[in-house]
This record gives sequence, structure tokens and C-alpha cells, in this order.
Amino acid sequence: MKQPVLRLLLLVFGGLLPGRSQAQTVPATQVPRQTARLELPLQSSSSDVQVLAIPEDSSVVLLVEREAKITGPSTFTFQKLDKDLHSRWEKPLEVPERFSLAETCNEGSMVYALFQDDYLSNKLWIAALNSRTGDMRTTTYDTKLTHSVYSMKALDGNLFVTVQIEQHLTVLLLKLASGDFQFLPAVYEPLESQLTFLADSVAKQVKFVVSQNNGVKSRLQVKQISPQGKLLHSEFVQAESNRSLLTAQLSPGDSTHRLMAGTYTLRDIRYSQGLFATDLTQPLTASGARPSLRFYDFLNLKHFFDFMSPNRQARLRQRGARRLAADREFRLHYRLLMHDLLPSPEGYVLVAEIYFPHYRYNNYGFGFVGTARNFDGYHTTHAIVCGFDQHGNLLWDNTFVLKDVEHYNLEETVRIRPLPDGRYALTYIDDHHIRYKIIDRTAPSPNDWEVPVQTTLAADTKEKITNTASSDVQAWYGGRFLAFGYQHVRAPNWNGRDVFFVNTIDFE
Repeated sequence: MKQPVLRLLLLVFGGLLPGRSQAQTVPATQVPRQTARLELPLQSSSSDVQVLAIPEDSSVVLLVEREAKITGPSTFTFQKLDKDLHSRWEKPLEVPERFSLAETCNEGSMVYALFQDDYLSNKLWIAALNSRTGDMRTTTYDTKLTHSVYSMKALDGNLFVTVQIEQHLTVLLLKLASGDFQFLPAVYEPLESQLTFLADSVAKQVKFVVSQNNGVKSRLQVKQISPQGKLLHSEFVQAESNRSLLTAQLSPGDSTHRLMAGTYTLRDIRYSQGLFATDLTQPLTASGARPSLRFYDFLNLKHFFDFMSPNRQARLRQRGARRLAADREFRLHYRLLMHDLLPSPEGYVLVAEIYFPHYRYNNYGFGFVGTARNFDGYHTTHAIVCGFDQHGNLLWDNTFVLKDVEHYNLEETVRIRPLPDGRYALTYIDDHHIRYKIIDRTAPSPNDWEVPVQTTLAADTKEKITNTASSDVQAWYGGRFLAFGYQHVRAPNWNGRDVFFVNTIDFE
């Protein structure tokens, strides 16, 4: 009789211990609606689907790759969906043999797909689709130099592709109207450099931020380039103190407001100590310093350490306060993945994900001495969300604590959209669930809200997801997102189906 009583006491008092979070009931007004669903009869082992959200006309474009059933090349199809995920049209895409899809992007209603030769990486093939009309054109390039493709963005009908040539990062400009190309001499950086870039359709510029370091100190260089590849402006941004600037993003828009926000460190240029922001429209001092640089140590953010238990957070802050009182540095060791800055009524919103690389250690054994360390991907713990005014003053901060987020490649997990009432919805997909948080400036809010991914819109149909693969979320328009991926769905009669799904997630 003692064991049941003991278990009951553990359940009652264990739930009250610090650090034990209890799932909270979500108010009905805070639950996002899943108002539409598309299913394609596909399996992840024999297909691949690219999803491109087109907020300009509330549509979606899919690029579907299907492998041949027996032998032969894959087939590709563009498919357009309306706001209710109804199919409007499908267009086959005849891809030359030996070419594989490398990158996709869109500019307005134009969708671009870049294919690279499997054996000769200098050969590229581009498909440009007008998603409003369905018109399509293709262009072939031979860049002469072998390279690896990293990312791609479009501006004014031209493509800017970041590539690796030998041990350097550079940018390949593809002019689709003329068929010309060029490697931009203004961007040629060592491979270890951190590079972010923004295709700014308002300013009609491609804006690059590149890190430069000598192993001890790090500074940033801003480069603004026209759609035709001409260098319009270049400047350095650096701190005079013992701080080093690591990486940053530039605000979109014209030159009247130019905000740069990013991360800085005290000594070790591998890790971030906090955030910085600066108004690039402000003039430099006579010594060349930038007086508008503002620094925000993670210790001074209200919610940065919400991913810790309250006791652990309190101990860390106390240790930091003691070091600062003794006039000693309290160095932090965090890595941040920066998102593009999001315009807001007050200025801009910054989102950054905190991650760390994960390794597996294997002992050799059998008389051998030593341990092998194998890279096993990245683990993301939480995302910070900060509001800045147009001059770089921090207005508020908040945090979204994530659960079980691991990727082999470093990539964005969380998506954000502003809501009509001024709050922000953040969301990501975790296996069979949509996890989300509603942020109202610095006000605390739950991190554990979630809804299951619906397999049907019929309320009286009971189905079960038994497997999910290659799932993700994209911001769409308004307070809406797209959730998508591969699923195996089991119906009540035990009949199962393998599908690629797209669900709308509506927070409005």
C-alpha cells in the first residue's frame, strides 16, 4: 500500500518543483486555424518538392521532382496553388540530362530554379517562371570556373548566386535578359568569412555585410551593389573598444533609414557576447569612430536566458554581477544565426537563433589510444526576438524556447509574421506538431503551445500520422504560414497513404 501513496506524493509535489514546466491550456483565441490542406501522392524516397510562398498574390508555387520508376532522368513540374491551396495549373519543366536542382528563389511573382551539371559544375541551367501567367524561359551558362553553389537571390530580373571558388566566397551575377554573367570582384572573401546579403527591391540594391578578422579582432564591411553588378558604396564598421563585430544584417529600404544590427564579442571571435546596432546614416567623428554604435550584452536582455531553469539563470546572473562589480569581464559563449531584419511600425524586429554544433565521440578500443570526434549536426536551443527603433535603440526583447530542434546543416527553424494587433506569431514544425508562441513585446508568454498537424479538415474523421519527414514552415502573408512535408497517414480502417502535404496555418 505504501508504493501507490509514494507515487501520488511524487506526482503532486514533483510537479511543484522549480524547473518542472507544466503544459498550459491554450486559450481558444490563441489557437491557429488550419483552413486548407493539399496532398500529393508522393514518397520522400522517390521525389522532392520545393515550396515557394508568393505573398504578392497570396499564392504558392511548387516545383515537384519525381524520380523515374525504373530508369531514366527525373521529371520536374511547376504547380501553382491559390490561397485555398487549390491547383490552378501545372507546367512540365524539361530539364537537360545530367543537371540537378541546386537552388530556388523568387522575386515578386517570378520564380527561379537553378540547375547545375552533375559532372561539370561550371555549367548552369536556369528556369524562370512567371507565376501569374505561367510563361517560362530558360537560359544556359558556362562560367568556365568550377564552383559550389551556396545560395541565390533575385533582384530586378537578375540572379545573385554566392559560390565557392577554391578557398574563397564570391558572387556570380547571372543576367537573364542578355544571357551574360560575371563574377563580382567587389565580393571575394576568404572561406572563413561570414557573409550575409539582402536583395533590397525597395532600394534596388544588393546589400552585403562581410566579416574581416586578423584572428584577434573582427570588423564588418558593407558593400552595396546595383542590379547590374556595379559597386555603389562600401564602408567599414568597427568598434574602438575591445569589442569585435562578428556578423550583421542591414535594414531594407531607402537611404533615409539605414540600420545595421548584429552580434559582437569581447575576445573569442567564435562566440557572441551580445547584440549591437548602429544607425549608418549618422556621420563619423573626426577620428573615424561611429558614435551611434550601441551594445547590448546578453546579460542585460530580459529574456535571453529563459531556456535555462530559474535557479540556473539566477546563478549565472549572480556570477556575472560579481565579475562586473570586480571590474572583470564575464565572457559568454553563444553562436547566433541571424534572420533578415523585419520592418515594424517602430523600426525593425531582429530574430536570431542560438545554436551549437554537436559531436559524437567514439573510443577506438582494442588497444588503440584516442577518441574520434565526428560532427553530428547542429542543435538549436532558442530564438531571441528584439525590437529596435530606426536609430538602433533596443525597445524590447523576448525569447522562444525551442524543443528538440536538430539539423545536420545550419538553417533557419523559426518563422515569424506580424499580427494585426501588433503582436508577433513565431512557429516551427516538430514531427507531427506545430509549435508556436505569441509575443507581445517583453511580456512573458508560454513556450509550449502546440497543435497537431491536421490530416483532414473533416472534424468527424479520425486519422493518425505515423511518420513525418522533410517538414518545414514558411511565412506567407498576413498572419499566415505554410506547413509542409512528407507524411504517412493511417486511416481508421488501417488503410495508409504516403503524401506530400501543404497545410495553411492562420493566426488571424
